[in-house]
Amino acid sequence: MPIRIPNELPATKTLREENIFVITENRAAMQDIRPLEIAILNLMPTKIVTETQLARLLGNTPIQVQMELIMTSTHKAKNTSEEHMLTFYKTFDDIKDRTFDGLVITGAPVEHLPFEAVEYWNELCTIMEWSKTHVTSTFHICWGAQAALYYHYGIQKRPLEKKLFGVFRHTVDYKRSILFRGFDDVFMAPHSRHTTVDRADIEAEPRLKILASSEEAGVYAIIADHGRQIFITGHSEYDADTLEREYLRDKNAGLPIEMPVNYFPNDDDTKRPVVTWRSSANLLYSNWLNYFVYQTTPFDIRNVSDPSARTSTPE
Repeated sequence: MPIRIPNELPATKTLREENIFVITENRAAMQDIRPLEIAILNLMPTKIVTETQLARLLGNTPIQVQMELIMTSTHKAKNTSEEHMLTFYKTFDDIKDRTFDGLVITGAPVEHLPFEAVEYWNELCTIMEWSKTHVTSTFHICWGAQAALYYHYGIQKRPLEKKLFGVFRHTVDYKRSILFRGFDDVFMAPHSRHTTVDRADIEAEPRLKILASSEEAGVYAIIADHGRQIFITGHSEYDADTLEREYLRDKNAGLPIEMPVNYFPNDDDTKRPVVTWRSSANLLYSNWLNYFVYQTTPFDIRNVSDPSARTSTPE
């Protein structure tokens, strides 16, 4: 089934060229199907790139998805045109009275700041609190995961000695986890961050369960409340060239940057990067949509806040 996106969203052309099944709002209105309502709080500076990355993954399932893009009102996007933001994004005030089957909170390049020093921190806290009663399952990415672990459970992020940058080997810690159903014994995932969360801090919180991790990159996936909250510390949604663009940007600017690990063939940055995470990324998002959203959300989306209306409690 397709992902439903706004009629003129730039991602439409890209996704169709990649044979991702998309359907515009006008055509979708003619079909008698209730799609999953998935909100995306996009905190990344490259809005259009992130929209496309997530739409690509959310659209690669048998489930019809209606994507709603959300922006913070306390921070103005500097790298995306105001016309694009006004056309395709809503503020929290616009959607706060609605309920959603799923919510994605992206990462953000603000990890050098204490959480409370982030310009939109108070607004983000309001949204994270709202998600507990208005969303069936929330999927947090990278800094978004660190922010949510801090807000909900008091787990502080820790600075790394050097930037964790590259594509790393991961294994599934909790073998019964249906979030990782169908995964190989070893799977790859990109990371690009200067901070982390300590495994000991997570294990000390009984409401949290570690699902997957990496010897080099640390804890990767954490679950809480039977999947109502999922935290992913990496960037499985990244395109083939995302790390390359970040690396060359800093290298050409004369900034200190090491070559991304397990990325360029023979560590030669003149060669095309090898993608080793695409299949696991698609499986991760399809498992989330299937097991923690579609098979869990109540038939009447207005009953999301009622735990007894959930159709299952997966782990």
